[in-house]
Amino acid sequence: MENNKLAACADCGLSRNERICMNPKGRAYKGCPTANEKKEVEKAKSIYENPEIKEFARQASLQESQCYAGRDKKPYTMHPTKPRIQEICEFAQKMNYKRLGLIFCIGLARESKMVSDILSNHGFEVVSIVCKVGCVPKEEIGIKEENKIFIGQHETMCNPIAQALIANHEKTQFNILLGLCVGHDSLFFKYAAAPTTVLAVKDRVTGHNPLAAVYTSGSYYGWLKKTAETK
Repeated sequence: MENNKLAACADCGLSRNERICMNPKGRAYKGCPTANEKKEVEKAKSIYENPEIKEFARQASLQESQCYAGRDKKPYTMHPTKPRIQEICEFAQKMNYKRLGLIFCIGLARESKMVSDILSNHGFEVVSIVCKVGCVPKEEIGIKEENKIFIGQHETMCNPIAQALIANHEKTQFNILLGLCVGHDSLFFKYAAAPTTVLAVKDRVTGHNPLAAVYTSGSYYGWLKKTAETK
């Protein structure tokens, strides 16, 4: 890492047009990886030269632009038109994927059926795998009775590693995560062989809309800004 500065893009106080990452003539804020991590940027560019990776990135960029209408109009005002489920279907078609993995939480079983039907109607073969696959008791990972959700009952652990291995075994070409918990999703990413995208994440309080708490962190969720010592 050049200049021993941690990347801090989230702290950049420059406008979009002023940022060096958006404008070749722009400026670098402190902690700017475009300015400070040139070796890593060049290394990434070399990886994109892999034909398979390059095509994946190219199609992703094409999908991004095609989610906006009226791009030929000047001056242009951004006009998004496609929900994420439509984007996923279109991108998978661009990549000529046939077999998709639908990796879902038992808490979104109803939604998983709806998503599976949409994917099937778009011509995909769907491999769907629930988080509780295997019926492995939580005791096997060291969970004690008082740490269960339903104390005094059998409780099956979430099993993202098995989800990944089953998806790998069934040779999914592209995986879609639906509602996996924090940490469980990380394990799936770690062990899945095929590339993976996310349709929705688990947020029990906001109806799986985690940005709701972020957007209201200056009001209703203001307590999130407090340090552990002041809570």
